[in-house]
Amino acid sequence: MDRFQDLETFIRVVETGGFTNAASELGLSKSVVSRRINDLENRLGARLLNRTTRRLSPTEVGQAFYERCKRILADVEEAEAAVTNLQTAPRGTLRISAPTSLGRIHLAPILGEFMRTYPDISLDVSLNDRFVDLVDEGYDLAIRVGHLRDSSLIAARLASARRIAIASPAYLAERGEPQTLAELSTHECIVYTATDGGDVWRLNGAEGPKTIRISGRVHTNDGEVMCRLAMAGHGIAVVPTFVCDELLRTGQLKVILSTVLEDEVGIYAVYPHSRHLSPKVRALVDFLKLSIGPKPAWEKVLDDCPD
Repeated sequence: MDRFQDLETFIRVVETGGFTNAASELGLSKSVVSRRINDLENRLGARLLNRTTRRLSPTEVGQAFYERCKRILADVEEAEAAVTNLQTAPRGTLRISAPTSLGRIHLAPILGEFMRTYPDISLDVSLNDRFVDLVDEGYDLAIRVGHLRDSSLIAARLASARRIAIASPAYLAERGEPQTLAELSTHECIVYTATDGGDVWRLNGAEGPKTIRISGRVHTNDGEVMCRLAMAGHGIAVVPTFVCDELLRTGQLKVILSTVLEDEVGIYAVYPHSRHLSPKVRALVDFLKLSIGPKPAWEKVLDDCPD
């Protein structure tokens, strides 16, 4: 037990940058924290911290030891949580972050069914296309589309999607349907502004990978707006299948060139490692997997909408 206390103390000192802050978080005196760190260094026979008058920072050995300590304590907490979770029904409030279009079109109906299935769970859902910081902003879980950048998060893959080029039949009748990727640069295109480089499309078609700079009178940061304006004949857009599947199904939009921006992008449920998989999070992840299925409806629509 003393060793675990020493490890926890060392972690807090590294993360808060000093004995005083660590002592405050742990509810201990500064002298107790200092003594624990000294005992730990003496037992290991290594200096773990660089001490200055302004701040403490880990040595190279200390940084490696810190990372190992984090994993050890996380494993212990997870083992304890696993036992508790087996005896605990899913309940409480789930704070969720999800992309705007995916959340509004596809997740909202699923979440409604989820709440009927789990009446002891409340939801706090935030729709936003930015990547929120789950820990700092207090989210239990986020839905993310694309390649994951933060390896400290645990991820459960839910489904996949593709980005495709679409336009309305009326626009194509008036302007002609492009037959090559290069022709896209001569068309009115709808520019997505939520990410950098929205006026550059990196496409994979029959001609192989190609980068094309596009332009148009419409710039927007919302996928649904892109679809609605494309449907109204204002140009060609590249959007994920989950944004436009219903409009493709009804013939209001048409896939052109069988163009794929990325071969497939994953859709993930992610959550912080430090929170583990609580009963309420596990319930939602399992429910999403079951509801979306191995091949979601937004991908099946492509089989029914040939060029």
